[in-house]
Amino acid sequence: MATTGLFDSVPKDAFQFGYGTHFDARKVSEALRLKKEDVSHLASVSVKSVRYDDAIPEQVRERLAEIANTMNLVASTFDGDVAKAATWFLTRNPLLGDVSPRDMIRLGRYERLRRFIIDALRERDAQRYEPTLAA
Repeated sequence: MATTGLFDSVPKDAFQFGYGTHFDARKVSEALRLKKEDVSHLASVSVKSVRYDDAIPEQVRERLAEIANTMNLVASTFDGDVAKAATWFLTRNPLLGDVSPRDMIRLGRYERLRRFIIDALRERDAQRYEPTLAA
């Protein structure tokens, strides 16, 4: 059984958001310029409960950790260039209906964005390893 790609779902922490107990959810929110209302919508919690201290709601932590992982996955496609990856998230993309990845996240279309990214990475990897025909 081939495992190439099996462990690629947890990329290097280029954005330095941290993992596990060292995860900093606030950094994700700041990187994407998300307001409390955006985070509330993403995590399905009240605006009043959005916080980033030790009492962070588990739904907020989990959703922002998923988004952080996806952001790091995108950074890995730019050879760890965090500035370029951050710019990609903030820039309108014609392949996403002329909406920025950030806005897709804000509008509750994170899963759609994540699938788009995964599919694009698979397509890129398939093209890299596609045998070339000799002329």
